[in-house]
Amino acid sequence: MVSKDQKRWKILAHVVMIVMSALALLPFILLIIASFTDETTALLNGYSYFPEKFSLGAYKYIFQNAATFLRAYGVTILVTVVGTICSVILTALTAYVLSKRNLPGVKIMNLFVLFTMLFNGGLVATYINYVTVFHIKDTFFALLVPNLLMNAFMIMLARNYFEHSIPEEIYESARIDGASEFTIFVKLVLPLSVPILATVGLMSGIAYWNDWQNSLYYVNDKALYSIQAVLNSINESVAALATLGTSSGASAADLPTTTVRMAVAVVGILPILLIYPFFQKYFAKGLMAGSVKG
Repeated sequence: MVSKDQKRWKILAHVVMIVMSALALLPFILLIIASFTDETTALLNGYSYFPEKFSLGAYKYIFQNAATFLRAYGVTILVTVVGTICSVILTALTAYVLSKRNLPGVKIMNLFVLFTMLFNGGLVATYINYVTVFHIKDTFFALLVPNLLMNAFMIMLARNYFEHSIPEEIYESARIDGASEFTIFVKLVLPLSVPILATVGLMSGIAYWNDWQNSLYYVNDKALYSIQAVLNSINESVAALATLGTSSGASAADLPTTTVRMAVAVVGILPILLIYPFFQKYFAKGLMAGSVKG
């Protein structure tokens, strides 16, 4: 039977979580309302949850220049899908190898991975390496490879999951039946690792979707701009839309400079908000299982 003190703490915990959830949602609500606010009202009074006048001007401008935004959306979707799939595959393969304690040299390999979590060569050396050695500038790989393809933190999460959440008896039983390591990995480990794989996939997908730095550093071709790169250009100067191939003949002075930023941000973040709830249970379970060492 639940005591009165336990009931009070439970009620208090629910109240705190409701307040915290509301605080997390309020910025998104303000973002959406601001995108529907009249440009003049936003300039005079700033952003408000209860604006004096609503307007579809920002979204009208986006639809007038749909070609630019659809192209950027296409680039973002393609990079996110390909990058997430490659990231999950490479992370799972690397983590599975690192989870084998008896493998010769595995301690050194783990050290190499951990080292990258603490140190890196810096932006200049990284840029020179990718541009002059791998020649990825103004290519699709410029959006796919740098910084995002594999992450040491996610490798460690997956390694801990493989090592501590899957019983060793399963591996031994499969080896007795004559299964190779690749067969064990594909037919046993992967089906039992849906939570951690979903966690890695979600984190990688969000990172690719929100990435704008690779476009800034390695891409000059406007045709390869992602939706986040377009938003970054708008944040720097709304007039930059003219250089992105927009079809509208409006001058920079006529553009909804304040609210169009919010509208593009809403358009950019909406898919993530729609997809996240379907992966939330796997994300929480995988993150906890992968971060706790048994």
